[in-house]
Amino acid sequence: MAVTDLKYQKMLEKLLKISKQNLPSVNEDLIARSFEFSVEAHKNDLRASGDPYFIHPYHVALIVAEELPLDDITVASALLHDVAEDTEFNIGLLSKEFGNEVAEIVDGVTKISGIFKGQEITKAENYRKLLLSMVKDVRVILVKFADRLHNMRTLDFVNPEKQRRIAQETLEIYAPFAHRFGLGRIKWEYEDLSFKYLNRDTYEELVKKVAAKRKERESYIKKFGEPITEKLDEYKLNYEISGRPKHLYSIYRKMVRRNKPFEEIYDLFAIRIIIDTKNSFDCYTTLGIVNQIYLPVPDRFKDYISIPKTNNYQSIHTTVVGPEGRLVEIQIRTKSMHEIAEKGVAAHWRYKESKSASDKDLENWVNWIRDIFENASKDDARKDLMESFKLNLYQDEIYVFTPKGDLRRLPINSTPVDFAFEIHSKVGYHCIGAKVNGKIVPLDTMLHSGDQVEIITSKNQHPNKNWIKFITTHKAKTAIRKWIKKEEDEIVKAGKEIWEKKIKKFKLSFDQQDLDKLAVSLRFDNPRHMFKTIAQGKVNLDEILSASKEKEKKDKVPVLEFDTFADTARSSAGGVLVEGLDSSVMYSYAKCCNPIPGDPVIGYITVGEGIKIHRKTCNNLIKLSEIEASKLISVQWPESEASLFVAGLTIMGEDSPGILNEISHSIVSYQNTNIKSININTSDSTFEGSVTLYVHNLDHLSKVIERLKKLKGIYSVERFEGTPSQVN
Repeated sequence: MAVTDLKYQKMLEKLLKISKQNLPSVNEDLIARSFEFSVEAHKNDLRASGDPYFIHPYHVALIVAEELPLDDITVASALLHDVAEDTEFNIGLLSKEFGNEVAEIVDGVTKISGIFKGQEITKAENYRKLLLSMVKDVRVILVKFADRLHNMRTLDFVNPEKQRRIAQETLEIYAPFAHRFGLGRIKWEYEDLSFKYLNRDTYEELVKKVAAKRKERESYIKKFGEPITEKLDEYKLNYEISGRPKHLYSIYRKMVRRNKPFEEIYDLFAIRIIIDTKNSFDCYTTLGIVNQIYLPVPDRFKDYISIPKTNNYQSIHTTVVGPEGRLVEIQIRTKSMHEIAEKGVAAHWRYKESKSASDKDLENWVNWIRDIFENASKDDARKDLMESFKLNLYQDEIYVFTPKGDLRRLPINSTPVDFAFEIHSKVGYHCIGAKVNGKIVPLDTMLHSGDQVEIITSKNQHPNKNWIKFITTHKAKTAIRKWIKKEEDEIVKAGKEIWEKKIKKFKLSFDQQDLDKLAVSLRFDNPRHMFKTIAQGKVNLDEILSASKEKEKKDKVPVLEFDTFADTARSSAGGVLVEGLDSSVMYSYAKCCNPIPGDPVIGYITVGEGIKIHRKTCNNLIKLSEIEASKLISVQWPESEASLFVAGLTIMGEDSPGILNEISHSIVSYQNTNIKSININTSDSTFEGSVTLYVHNLDHLSKVIERLKKLKGIYSVERFEGTPSQVN
């Protein structure tokens, strides 16, 4: 498969040319085959702009070759980075066609392509995956950075809502992450492009104002640089002086931080002196020259050559008082340092003889990134992880010394406790005090660059909860939270053991639901909180369990049993009349239909058990009457003076204040119906109960049932009937 289209041929030639200019070696065949494969794979796809989709992987490959130059495998992977995700071709096929390295990088990019979608919590989880994949092969991240950069450069073609979401994500996640990789130029572009879509009016206003000051800026830079260039020429140094305007987002942040308008921000640019030398001492010579000509500002000097930043950034930063009394920031670095500052880890590899990941500096750097996560226990709240990691991305650093003179890098605002955990977690756990520069200081003292710190330990000392309030590093926070949780687990376990012994003594049983309800009723957050308080002896468990025992007794008041109700109803009615006479004939009530006063009844003569009283609608009776109709005998309930009989109802519904009163009122207010008894039990938010009442007939009972069903929160109202038995 060869590229025949003239446009694509020119694009491939351009990519190969840039690759040859920037990469140590180029496998032209690999890049050409990757190019052709990507064109074919994406031939039916279009971007939001309407361009062929292939334009995107092509530009990502150009960025990798030109702005993040590492090797030809990364360029090939960039061309293919969307193939596995967006087309029918899988990683297995890529492995066969282009080798395992390319396939693994594409697979890594594919796996993290869904990163940062959804809520912040999800982002924290994805951070872990992102970094672990980065540790495996740094090129995965370089391709991802290039992918995001091209998407940001072409963000005009998506809808405003998506523009804002992607810009916010880039500003919060990708820009600081690029900074950690030492990708200065990409970080600035991420920030400026994000700023453009998040605050377009301010962005466009700043573009105009910076452009308007361009001539003035160039004139000042020329005036400032002339005496420096004369001296540098005397020392026969090869150099390049440039005055770069600060990027827009940086200017905007200064305006916000200082609460000043653009017109009052004077340090809008920095002078950069790049020395073409392999001897870093030439940078210090240049610094001496600058300080002879212009007055340095004492507290604005930083030497990142002797002590590089974590991302391998090296440079001397100083601020001097220039012409017209204006403060001018100056950066001095060698050419190789400059490329590392601009292109980060990619350039770092290029300037080493060995290109392997075993390179000591790179290994230290990767270990630092990994360390952020290895100390994060699974019990860490995911949001805590997100916050800690954002801190690690954004914060500046200080450099302190151990008593033996070893250098340790810590975030700004670190304390002796942070330093102790940085040395070793055991030192942190048993830290009882600290000496800074030979003087004993409180543990919440803020450390500064150059401090010498000695930690005093004791075997009997354990972490203090209050430490969490002032420590800074993720490592220290995670270790202390872990220890506090472990200590709390032991207290909770002890409390649970006391609880179990006590409930055994009181002969009580609690399921999880009962336990939850009891904890809430006693105003604890949960059972764990309750057990902790029990272990600390802050509650009277005997008192609580005695109350529970009493409640259990009360709760055991049974809902009215049918047999009890039936006996009461039948005796109240005075039994039954056989053929209209109150005789002493032996009779009993059939269990198959459980007749009660108010039901139309009939008797059936049995052998040895007298007369069985059935409901007229009883199925068993109907069958028996078909066989031996002669055994049927007329029976009836005796008429009482007030023509009343006892009826029973079962009611179920939603438990709410005043429900008992509403039920009673609904019954009594209908024809002055009298209630014989009422019994209600509640469970959770529902109730179940029984009511016995005096009614004239079944019609009277039906009307009462209808009224009760209309009450708010009532689920069901049914006439109280026993469970039919097959026994006659």
